[in-house]
Amino acid sequence: MARPIQPLILSADQRRELRSIVNRPKASVRDVRRAWIILNRTDGLSQQQTAARNHLNRCVVAQWEKRFRQHGLAGLADAKGRGRKERLSPDLKARILTQATQPPRGRRRWSVRSMARAVGVSKATVQRLWSANDIKPHLTRVFKLSRDPRFEEKFWDVIGLYLNPPDKALVLCCDEKSQCQALERTQPGLPLGVGHIRTQTHDYYRHGTVTLFAALSYLDGKIFRQTAPRHRHQEWLRFLKQLHQETPPDLTLHLILDNYGTHKHPKVHAWLKVRNRQQLKAHGRDRFVLHFTPTSSSWMNLVERFFRDLTEDAIRAGSFSGVPELVTAIEDYLAERDLNPKRYVWKASGEAILAKIHRARAAQATAIESIDNV
Repeated sequence: MARPIQPLILSADQRRELRSIVNRPKASVRDVRRAWIILNRTDGLSQQQTAARNHLNRCVVAQWEKRFRQHGLAGLADAKGRGRKERLSPDLKARILTQATQPPRGRRRWSVRSMARAVGVSKATVQRLWSANDIKPHLTRVFKLSRDPRFEEKFWDVIGLYLNPPDKALVLCCDEKSQCQALERTQPGLPLGVGHIRTQTHDYYRHGTVTLFAALSYLDGKIFRQTAPRHRHQEWLRFLKQLHQETPPDLTLHLILDNYGTHKHPKVHAWLKVRNRQQLKAHGRDRFVLHFTPTSSSWMNLVERFFRDLTEDAIRAGSFSGVPELVTAIEDYLAERDLNPKRYVWKASGEAILAKIHRARAAQATAIESIDNV
């Protein structure tokens, strides 16, 4: 008579780890299958039932159950030394990795095929080695470091409003989305359907542009907006007057702005000066306080996040027969958004951002120095 198999018992930590493996999107099929074997066995299924549920042979189930009983979770990993042995010599590996950072003559970068031909290995070998070392010659990361001499001063001025908003005030992230184009596709495309994607022609008719002035309230996500055919200081001043009318009169408005010329026009400053003088007399504080981001640092203004969402959700995929139709689409999108305002929250610490910028500047200086020495 066969000896009965002892029940398989898991600790809470072991069960949590196995559940994590089966729920992990990028876990290998091999690891998920082994985790399910142990979980099914501890849930009371026999070896035969576990094998049937996972489409395996019963001997495979018995093997991994035995490994788990002997070594725990570590027993579910492959033993060292198994699998295909490495064929590339260390020198050839080093050559492929070094050469990948040095473009071939007459070209800007290596491709997998050209590298494989140059070193005499297969394309799969090059691809595997590049992937293991995170080498991606086909990609370029775009950047722009601010050269503003008062960068850190302006940086903390803006970040401070996000991290510690002032009392009796509204923090408004302001900007204009200029040149919103009313583009009409030359032919109608197919709508999205089951089994096929949406289509549109690559060419279009231009029907003019419109500018959207927007102010994002940091605390509640509300959008104050105004559309205009142009984006001069006159339109900007008109938008400021709208903000003045549509916000509680006793609050100070802290406006986060970029360094566009219309924001600093003398007529704009003259109007702001008058409003602040009246506010001081009535409520003892300024009405408008302007906070300018450092140059080339529009990423600090959270209204840019809203502009991205607007472009993706309402403009880019559209086809508009004229500017009025484009304006209607924008207003419909904003009216729907007003029903459930989305707040953009600044979460990154200022110290971490500055450390990253300092590393980028140091790397840039090193790169420039190495180029000069060539």
